[in-house]
Amino acid sequence: MPVKVLVVDDSMMMRRLVKDIISASPEIEVVGDANNGKVALEKTESLKPDVVLLDIEMPVMTGLEFLAAIKGKNLAKVIVLSSLTQEDSDTTKEVLELGAHGVIAKPAGAVSLDLRQKRGHELVKTIEKVAAS
Repeated sequence: MPVKVLVVDDSMMMRRLVKDIISASPEIEVVGDANNGKVALEKTESLKPDVVLLDIEMPVMTGLEFLAAIKGKNLAKVIVLSSLTQEDSDTTKEVLELGAHGVIAKPAGAVSLDLRQKRGHELVKTIEKVAAS
């Protein structure tokens, strides 16, 4: 059975790019997307994804607020995908303390269109690893 994933990012282009990357794996099924943490919270409860791929900077409810809202609820495993989560950053430490199961830094650039080349394989492998844990 494929891993069910919810993609959360305020950028429609980024959501589309991430969905294209991970949908290429037969082991992953994208069950939905959301443009902010509030919508993600609603969809996490209704769609019951195994994994939520979560951006940090979003309107309405940030990724940090989303993590705080689901902490201890065992709704889904969360992998943070953000340009703010570079190795050893304060944000990386904070998302891990809030319960994120993994962190992937988006490549540099406003829309990170090179994500497929720089992190595509890592993204798929991290989803599969987190889902299996």
